[in-house]
Amino acid sequence: MTTSTDHSVAQNADMRKFLVLVLGSIGVVYGDIGTSPLYAFREALRPFAHDGVSHEEVVGLISLMVWTLTVIVTFKYVLFLLRADNDGEGGTLSLLALLMKKASRYNKVLFFAGIIGAALFIGDAMITPALSVLSAVEGLKLVTPALSDYVLPISVAIMVALFMVQSRGTAAVSNFFGPITVIWFLVMGIGGAVHIADDYTILHALNPLHAISFLGHAGFVGLIVLGAVFLTVTGAEALYADLGHFGRRPIQVAWFILVFPALALNYLGQGALVLDQPEKIENPFYLMFPEWALLPVVILATLATIIASQAVITGAFSLARQAIHLGFLPRLEVCFTSETNTGQIYVPAVNTLLLVGVLLLIFTFGSSESLATAYGISVTGAMVVTTMLSFQFLRVVWGWKPMTAAACLLPLFLLECIFLAANLLKIHDGGYVPVLIAAGIMIMMWTWRKGTMLLREKTARHEIPLEAFIASIERKSDHAPVEVPGTAVFLTSVPDKTPAVLLHNLKHNHVLHQHNVILTIKTAGIPYLPEEQRFTLTKISERFTKLELKFGFMETQNVSKALGQCRKAGFKFEIMSTSFYLGRRKLVGDAKSGMPQWQDRLFIALAGAAIDPSDYFHLPANRVVEIGEQVVI
Repeated sequence: MTTSTDHSVAQNADMRKFLVLVLGSIGVVYGDIGTSPLYAFREALRPFAHDGVSHEEVVGLISLMVWTLTVIVTFKYVLFLLRADNDGEGGTLSLLALLMKKASRYNKVLFFAGIIGAALFIGDAMITPALSVLSAVEGLKLVTPALSDYVLPISVAIMVALFMVQSRGTAAVSNFFGPITVIWFLVMGIGGAVHIADDYTILHALNPLHAISFLGHAGFVGLIVLGAVFLTVTGAEALYADLGHFGRRPIQVAWFILVFPALALNYLGQGALVLDQPEKIENPFYLMFPEWALLPVVILATLATIIASQAVITGAFSLARQAIHLGFLPRLEVCFTSETNTGQIYVPAVNTLLLVGVLLLIFTFGSSESLATAYGISVTGAMVVTTMLSFQFLRVVWGWKPMTAAACLLPLFLLECIFLAANLLKIHDGGYVPVLIAAGIMIMMWTWRKGTMLLREKTARHEIPLEAFIASIERKSDHAPVEVPGTAVFLTSVPDKTPAVLLHNLKHNHVLHQHNVILTIKTAGIPYLPEEQRFTLTKISERFTKLELKFGFMETQNVSKALGQCRKAGFKFEIMSTSFYLGRRKLVGDAKSGMPQWQDRLFIALAGAAIDPSDYFHLPANRVVEIGEQVVI
């Protein structure tokens, strides 16, 4: 019998767990958006730096920032998109997987929209660490100008150290993320609140009419300023991507009780400071604080930017893992850095790519002011893609009528397109960088998808129906292959066709095992699959069995473990009497068929970078047999 005391204890435990999730979401989910006040208002003021900025312009700018946060982050992401989940998982590829499962006739359009969004997110993951850390470390120049020459080396050292420790995982430092970021938001909020008293007229910015009036009178300069205003919502896509780690409610509570109030107060405080002391237009964030607090705030800001960088790096790892399982990238090595949290992963190839990209950006641009011109395009582009996918989500998943869905999303879509157009104006000043990064990643994903489909079509021409093969092999004949004891598992992507590796084994070794399993591994359109749905076992004959294993796109595809679970269904699996047969393909490009020569070379290079299938599927190393063949693509 449950007592009131037991019920109270359970409630307290649930509340503690909820508060831990809220604290964790503040540290990880909002780490990126929490560093925007370092540079967003400063960059928005830059076009007015020479001629001075008027009272109406300051109020209009702050109004734009506060209402951009309200409309895009609060309404679109926190209140809407956090509900548009794929069994609890968020992010562009999770939404894409859900839509491809529900609306097959739009697969091609959805695929390109998804890879564009994913590619832009990776570009964002390169620029965000570089910009955030540079903007924080540059605060040292205000402490003492003598440290100016050390900004770049310190930023590089922080970045190298951050990427070097990725292989150890975030578990060791994740407990510090939340508390440090909470302190950061409190410092920002209090620092801004104190300065609102400098000029109370800044509170007029809470009226959205001032934002509209500013845009109406600013003309072309207003469009340029919009590119900087959009810096206030950097990190919103990461907010959606991290949904699966913390859940909707903790993320929403964290936004409303701390993050949004702190950001709004800080922007209002920066605006009031500039109204009262226009000479502080150069760096209004740091100059809000007294001289004695400057060094501690610089240190705290640096820690906050490192945490923000960690958040987007982890997001890039998760996105790459989803892309691999959905067939958008080759199988890459994925290391799990936590025994209890499967979300804590490390992808060496992605880590190296991000480090090289970040260092090139730091050395190329040299300062956060220069790098800010390259920022924004990837973020706005990813947001536009997400809104387009959201339209399909409302129609396909929630069953809304097209006109109703369009009426809800069209104003938001037009607003984001305006922001995208404003950021595209910066393309000649460095905005081309994220475009080139995203284009390169998109070409890689497209090439891999196209190449694998082409390879599948070419190999299909020589395939033999499995049932016909089994019928012919089991006829009594003087030329029947020798039967050997044990079980042979043949991996294939097409369960109704005879695996090429089985045919090669018969051709060269003239043997057939006592038990033969045709194994197909599939990735479901949901993040995690219940154990009872893990496998489908079909007995074809006394010697042949078809087995299909399914994994969610966020799960480790551990075949050895899954085969052990199949014992419950009567599948006899003994590891020491089982051999796993894999086909090893040597790809040869052919410019006269299939893809252009450059794409053939790229596809072959990507295939060469892929991890060995036996490692990817966690097969026992001493039980794997590989048989090679040459394939012209």
